Amino acid sequence: MSSKVVTLLSGERMPLLGLGTWQSPPGAVQEAVEVALDAGYRHFDCAYFYQNEAEIGAAFQKKLVEGRLKRDELYVVSKLWNSFHAPQDVKPAFLESLTRLKMDYLDLYLMHSPMGFLNINGELMPQKDGLLLYSDVDYVDTWQAMEKLVDEGLVKSVGVSNFNISQLERLLSVCRIKPAANQVELHPYLTQPELVEYCKSKGIVLIAYSPFGCPARPFPTEENSPVPLLENPTVNEIAQKHGKTSTQVLIHFHIQRGIAAIPKSITPSHIVENAEVYDFSLTPKDIQTLEGLNCNMRFIKWNVLGLETHKHFPFSDQ
Repeated sequence: MSSKVVTLLSGERMPLLGLGTWQSPPGAVQEAVEVALDAGYRHFDCAYFYQNEAEIGAAFQKKLVEGRLKRDELYVVSKLWNSFHAPQDVKPAFLESLTRLKMDYLDLYLMHSPMGFLNINGELMPQKDGLLLYSDVDYVDTWQAMEKLVDEGLVKSVGVSNFNISQLERLLSVCRIKPAANQVELHPYLTQPELVEYCKSKGIVLIAYSPFGCPARPFPTEENSPVPLLENPTVNEIAQKHGKTSTQVLIHFHIQRGIAAIPKSITPSHIVENAEVYDFSLTPKDIQTLEGLNCNMRFIKWNVLGLETHKHFPFSDQ
C-alpha cells in the first residue's frame, strides 16, 4: 500500500492527499472543508488568489473549537500571489492569509508563480489597456523574503508553484532554504517526466494540481484530440479492474509515486470518494499504461492578458 505522507527537505511530513480549494466559492467551501475533515483529509491547499480563505478558516476553527481536531493534525498550505512579489509586500500578504485562515502559523507557503505583477492597491490582476501590468521583481528576491518567514517561525516550509526546471535550477543555486515543494499541473495527459525526475533528484516534492485534467473546462475539439481524461477508456478499464472509480485511479497514480495530489470538489460524495484511495495498488504495468497517455496537454496555461510575454513566464522553457 502507498504511504500516506511524504517527508519534505525541511523534515516536515506532508499528507499526500489534500483538498484543493481553487474555484470553490465562499458560500460552499466551508461545508466542503468540514466534510473533508470528517472524511479524514488533513492537507488543505489554499491561496490568497482564491479569495475564500476566510471561509476555510471558519471551518478549521469550528472543528478546533469542537475539540475534534488539533492544530498539529492539520497541514495548511497557502500561496503568495503575483501582486506581492516585492520583498516588502511578502510578509504583509502572508499575514493576511494567516489571519483569514485563523491560524498562528502555516505548514507550507508557496510562491504561486515566478511571475510578478505590479502591486496597485492589492489588485489581483492589475491591467492597463487590456494587458497585465508586470513588475520587474526577480523571483529570487521574493524567495529571500519568504525564507525570512521560516526564520520567524511563521511557516514551517516554503516552496514554489508553476516553476520550470531552469527556474528551479537558478533558485537552488542561490537560495539559503531549498524549496520543499513545487506545485504544478500533473495528470496522465501531462506527465512532465523531465520535471518529475528533476524534482525527485533534488528532493523537491511535487504537488499535482488538476489531477483529473480540468473536467469543468471546455475540452479541445480538434481532430485527434483525446477524450476528457475521466472518459478515457484506458483509465476506465484500469479502474474497473481494481473495483475503483476513474477519479480514485487518477489520484492514486500520483500518491503511489510519492507525488501529492490535491483534487478539488465541493460535492460531499465526491470528497469522500476521493479519499478512498489507500486500499489498492496500481501495478507497474498500470503506471506505465497511464504514463503512456501523455500528450503534453496543458489545461492551465496562464496565457491570459498577454501574460505569456512576461520575462519569467514558466511554460516557454520546459
